[in-house]
Parts: sequence; structure tokens; C-alpha cells
Amino acid sequence: MIILVCNDDGIHSEGLHALEAALATIGEIYTVAPDREQSAVSHSLTLHRPLRIDEIAPRRFAVNGTPTDCVNLAVKGFLPVRPQLVVSGINRGANLGDDVTYSGTVSAAMEGSLLGIPSIAVSLVIKGTPHHFAPAAEFAAVLAKAVAEWFVNHAASMDAVLAMYLKQPDMAQAALQCQPGCETTHPA
Repeated sequence: MIILVCNDDGIHSEGLHALEAALATIGEIYTVAPDREQSAVSHSLTLHRPLRIDEIAPRRFAVNGTPTDCVNLAVKGFLPVRPQLVVSGINRGANLGDDVTYSGTVSAAMEGSLLGIPSIAVSLVIKGTPHHFAPAAEFAAVLAKAVAEWFVNHAASMDAVLAMYLKQPDMAQAALQCQPGCETTHPA
């Protein structure tokens, strides 16, 4: 499975590195992320200056644009293959309520969905330091694998593309109470 990873905290963020490591256990990762912090840029596109792409490592690219720019560049021909899944994050901060409309992390997943690719956005509800990105990354990998398998098994009957948003508490793995399965919730 080919997975595009993006975020709004920038290519060097701790959350992005944790997500890349966890997703590498289930697929081939291509990371295309902003070259710097791009929080709260919403679903904006860069229109009035050229975008530049720098390869900083094999299959890791930094773009001088927004998360939406990154997903567009990657999906519309920059990468040698079309991703089968977009996972954006792990965002430093909860993106609660109206904040999701401003989030570059959520917007990257929405852009993937608009381009016909199942997409997931992941945020960490921060509570002081240190931040515990690994448990959120591990759960995101489990969820990503389940989503990808579902789409493979139901592709013929699929009418819409999925965009999911996952908020994970900032807790060490040992502190998380593991429950069988996940609970699906809906906005109020």
C-alpha cells in the first residue's frame, strides 16, 4: 500500500516522524510536508508565488507551501505513484470544535478525500510535556490498515470517499486503557 503522509507542523515535527515510523510497518511511505510551520492555514492554496520542492531524504519532500499544496503536488503527478491513502498529522494540538475548519492537518486529509483518496487526519490532545506521539501513531497505523482493507474489499460499491479525523489523548501507552474496538462519534 502506498501512503502519502503530510501535516501542518512542518517536515521536521516530532508528530510527523512518529506517524511515518508507525505507518512504515503497513505500507510504503511518501512524505510531502510543508518546509515550516503552517498551522491554521486552513484549506488555502499558494497562488502568487512558485512552489519549490526539496528532497530531504529518499521519499521525504519539503514544500514551501501549505498542506493542501503538498497533497495536490503529490497526488497530481509529483510522486511516481498515486497514493492509496493519505494520513495527515500528528498535529500538536486537539483541533476541537471550530478549530477543525482552520487546521492545515485536517485540510490535508480533506484535500486527499476531494482527490478521491481515503484520508485520515490525526491530532494529539496536548497536556504539558513530554508529548506522547507514539501511541497515537500506532493507533493511526491500525486504523489506516483497517480503512485501506475496507476500501479494497468494498471498492466496487463505494459511492463516496472517506475523510476521518482522529483525536488521541496525550498519554503514555501504559496509561491508555485499551478497549476492544473503537467508538464512532458524530459532531453535535
